[in-house]
Amino acid sequence: MTDSRIVKGPGDRAVFPPKVVMEIKALACQLPSKRGLPFSRFSSADIAREAITSGIVASVSGATVWRWLSADAIKPWQYRSWIFPRDPNFAEKAARILDLYQGFWNGKRLRPNDYVISSDEKTSIQARNRNGRHLPAAPGRCQRTDFEYQRAGALAYIAACDVRRAKVFGICAKSTGIEAYHQLVDLVMQQEPYCSANRVFWVTDNGSSHRGQTSVERLAQWYSNAIQVHTPVHASWLNQIEVYFSVVQRKVLTPNDFPDLKTVEQCLLEFQSRYEKIAKPFKWKFTKDDLNRLLSKLSDYDNLQIKQLAA
Repeated sequence: MTDSRIVKGPGDRAVFPPKVVMEIKALACQLPSKRGLPFSRFSSADIAREAITSGIVASVSGATVWRWLSADAIKPWQYRSWIFPRDPNFAEKAARILDLYQGFWNGKRLRPNDYVISSDEKTSIQARNRNGRHLPAAPGRCQRTDFEYQRAGALAYIAACDVRRAKVFGICAKSTGIEAYHQLVDLVMQQEPYCSANRVFWVTDNGSSHRGQTSVERLAQWYSNAIQVHTPVHASWLNQIEVYFSVVQRKVLTPNDFPDLKTVEQCLLEFQSRYEKIAKPFKWKFTKDDLNRLLSKLSDYDNLQIKQLAA
């Protein structure tokens, strides 16, 4: 094996052939386990050592590898949880919801008296009664909350939002279920403009409270102008209520310091009322074109994996 470096002078950086840079970037885009290595994530130093061990290059530093990877925003030391589409009708189901967000249903524009409701449950919200004091921010110091706490129970927050009006509805219950979901539906559908609307589309996931065709038929029996629209399996990110829940988590529930469940419920409902006074509809920018591009990339990735396994 020959040294791939070309040394220009005592103070100059080593120059590596483009092929070496390319091969090291390709190495960084592999899982360590696929190379028989006993760790889950590469660091730049790990990649440098593996490149030397595998004969890609005679010598290279972790800092040099980091610089190459940084140029292409490759960060194998980071990871995020991810769920690949598993629903065989993912594209069709997702497209229906994205059409609703754009104001269409079955290719036709929604009427002024059609409404789109996004609904879900935020489960197991705990009341954590802190053992010590909760101190406010001060110059040079953020809030401080005691690490130890006593559990004071948990509840569920069942909520819905009108995606085009930024109107929020919610109830708290001991647990989720068909009855709790029914109470939320009643809360929405028994008031204007929904009770006299032409159609009210309810976007939900596939949770047990509203799963499958049975739930579609049940909702239609409760209210004849209500239409259940399910997200694909493992695609709650298509449900706009999840964006509101992220606001609730950030603004109300973190850090969690509540003496009891009554206080949790009071804070959730008071925040809901306060939020909708200043809220505007979310600017949903993910369209069917974006969906098709995403699915095309995933398909290309799957085909590449199959080719690599067959090689």
